[in-house]
Amino acid sequence: MPPLQVNHPQSVSVALVSDTHGVLHPEIENLVRGCDIAIHAGDIFDGRILDRLQPRSGRVIAVAGNNDHEGVWPAEQHDRVRALPRVASLELPGGIVKIEHGHAHDWKAPSHDDLRAAHPEARVVVYGHTHRKLIDDYRKPWVVNPGAAGATRTHGGPSCMILRASADQWRIESFRFDEEATHSHTKVATSTA
Repeated sequence: MPPLQVNHPQSVSVALVSDTHGVLHPEIENLVRGCDIAIHAGDIFDGRILDRLQPRSGRVIAVAGNNDHEGVWPAEQHDRVRALPRVASLELPGGIVKIEHGHAHDWKAPSHDDLRAAHPEARVVVYGHTHRKLIDDYRKPWVVNPGAAGATRTHGGPSCMILRASADQWRIESFRFDEEATHSHTKVATSTA
């Protein structure tokens, strides 16, 4: 599938979320509204989660996780879950983002070497599955996991990332939220390439 293209003259902000399992933390939902595009790296559980992701452009790119199938999604949404791709691409200023859930590259701990080998054309590979937030920017392409944006196995609180991409520089901001929706976010990491 050819990458989706974004025609932004300067830069674009992309919200990266994954593993909502039917619940989207409200502060992550608010953060997405300030971005141009949203990416969901799978284990969505319900199409209404994608409807709540409302970036400025309205564009949401989502892939199927290992739990995104008819047995999990509501019956009236079976066509929607069947339409989710396993892998997606997004062309941004300065490079390509590849998105997949990651479980095909080792069930317990997806191999970053395998993800890099599967997507050598990417500048960043986004995956989910482990519910553990991380930025592996030691080699190219970068491999990032935004963690769990819902309430299931958040490993310290719901999390997400924002990719800010221009032709000259890409930067990832990482956010973690308290389990309770009343607390504010904390930026915990930034990577630049």
